[in-house]
Formats: sequence, C-alpha cells, structure tokens
Amino acid sequence: MLSELSDWFWQERLWFPEGLGWADLEDRDGRVYAKARDLWVALPIALVFLIIRQIFERTVATPLASLLGVKETVRLRAPHNPTLESFYCSVTKNPTQSSVWSLCKQTGCSERQVQRWFRRRRNQDRPSLLKKFREASWRFTFYLLAFIGGLAALIDKPWLYELKEMWQGFPVLTLLPSQYWYYMIELGFYGSLLFSVASDVKRKDFKEQMVHHVATILLISFSWCVNYIRAGTLIMLVHDSSDYFLESAKMFNYAG
Repeated sequence: MLSELSDWFWQERLWFPEGLGWADLEDRDGRVYAKARDLWVALPIALVFLIIRQIFERTVATPLASLLGVKETVRLRAPHNPTLESFYCSVTKNPTQSSVWSLCKQTGCSERQVQRWFRRRRNQDRPSLLKKFREASWRFTFYLLAFIGGLAALIDKPWLYELKEMWQGFPVLTLLPSQYWYYMIELGFYGSLLFSVASDVKRKDFKEQMVHHVATILLISFSWCVNYIRAGTLIMLVHDSSDYFLESAKMFNYAG
C-alpha cells in the first residue's frame, strides 16, 4: 500500500509540465539537481543547532544579559502539598471557588492558604526574563547570520534583481552549493525550534507557534521537492531580514 501511495504521489504528471520527468533531474555533466532525499540532512543539522544553542545561551547570552541588567527572577516556592500539586497538574491551574472549598476539606488548609498556594505555584511556572532573553538572543543571532549568509549567496545572482530570472529554465534548474546549504541550514534551524518547543518558554501563542514551525518546515521542504529553489531562497532572505529586528526588539524590551 505504501509503495502504491509513493508511486501515486511522485507520478510525473503531478510534478512536471508535459515532456519532462524525473529523468531530466538526474545529475549529469557536473550539473546537480535538488532531490527529496537530500532533506534528511536537515535532521543532524537540527541536532547540531540544539547543541550549539545550549553552548551559546550559557557562554554568550547569559553574560550579555548580565551586562544589560537582565537578572534571574527569585520567586517564592509553593510548599510541598501532594493533593494540591496533583490537582494543579491534572485538573486546572485556576481552581473555581467550589474546587477551592473541596480542596480545603481534603487538605485541612484554609481557603486563603489554598488560593495563596495556587498563586505561588503559577508564579513558579512563569518563565523568567533571563530565560526569555536567552531565547530571543539565540534567534536574533541566527536570523542575523542567516540574513548575511543568504545575502552573500544571492548578491551576484540575477534573480535577486530581476524576478523573471527565477523561472528561467524551470523546472530543470541546477542546484548551487550555496543554495543547498542555505536551504539545509534554514530547515535544520526550524527543525531544532520544533524539537526544543517542550523546553522553550510556553507563551500564549504556543499553538500558533507550533503551526508556524510545522508550516515553515513543510513549505521549505515542498519548495525543495518541486525545485522552487530560487524563489525559496528569496523568500527566506526576506523573512530573515525582518526577523532579526523583531528578536532584537524583544531583547531590548526584556532588558528594559
């Protein structure tokens, strides 16, 4: 069944204009073309990014935060209470009045004590400014370097200045080494963001961020498979050119 689905998905009439097929994208005479199997390279790159990020946040972002006056917030911890902790983790972080009364009976605490415990417990889970600053500085650094690298890769390409050049010879467009690495590094970075989402600061737009990361990975992968390489590099360059401004604004905001 999987074989039949694969054959259907990769049939030439879905991917090519009439008269062209996968045979036209076979490497020959020094010409290299994008292939779907190349995308697996992004997985080890994503893992490398996760390692580099940990090193960066400890050796660069934390000293920078200290220099700018961003400090770790010290919060009062909620006293250990298995009943309240179980309710907090499995039911809700914001109990209703009736739930508070029920918990008072189970724990022998007063209503005020239960409410104070939940308030302190919620504050424990709130991310500190330092953690937010480290995350923003990591993304700022990547987007800035990606923009500079992308600009260096495209500065001498005619399709940066004349959009009609993007489709000259499409879909039989040869792949340049700079395009290959630009794609794989971007794809690996967004893959690392998806892998680290569990440990990152969980913001109000958590679901939207998840959709954004998945959509970005799918769009980059799809454009690679259909050989929209020139258009893809231009779009990534435009996004990177604004993203590092956004992340720098967050850094300055956290630093006050």
